[in-house]
Amino acid sequence: MDAIFSLEQIRQAAKLAWKEGKQKRVWAFHAAMGSGKTTFIHALCEELGVKDAIGSPTFAIVNEYRSPVAGTIYHMDWYRLKDEEEAIQAGIEDQLYSKAVCLVEWPDKAAGLLPDDTLHIVLEVLNEGTRRIYSLQESPETLH
Repeated sequence: MDAIFSLEQIRQAAKLAWKEGKQKRVWAFHAAMGSGKTTFIHALCEELGVKDAIGSPTFAIVNEYRSPVAGTIYHMDWYRLKDEEEAIQAGIEDQLYSKAVCLVEWPDKAAGLLPDDTLHIVLEVLNEGTRRIYSLQESPETLH
């Protein structure tokens, strides 16, 4: 997947992302602060028919949603986690290795817990109103 989109096109980009990545259960979103990770995940969840209030799980670490298309979805924000041990104590592993779809923001905070078949999504800011989203088979951090 490789797409350039504006905020007005975000639902189409989310639909494309799901079409190309739906066989993967765990999606790791790599992007700078303020680049639109939560906004994209919100659009993806809406595209998957989630009716629950969709928000950032920064303080809760995990939000759970129900989708008529994908079943249970865990939206995780690992920004506040110190390390993998703290993630384990928070019960993250149980969710990552469940049958649910897991959408992970800030995956580098506990990268060692991610399954080998994780879909890595990179979100780049091209300018104030435009983003590029693309997928990788492995974490962008391992490519350097």
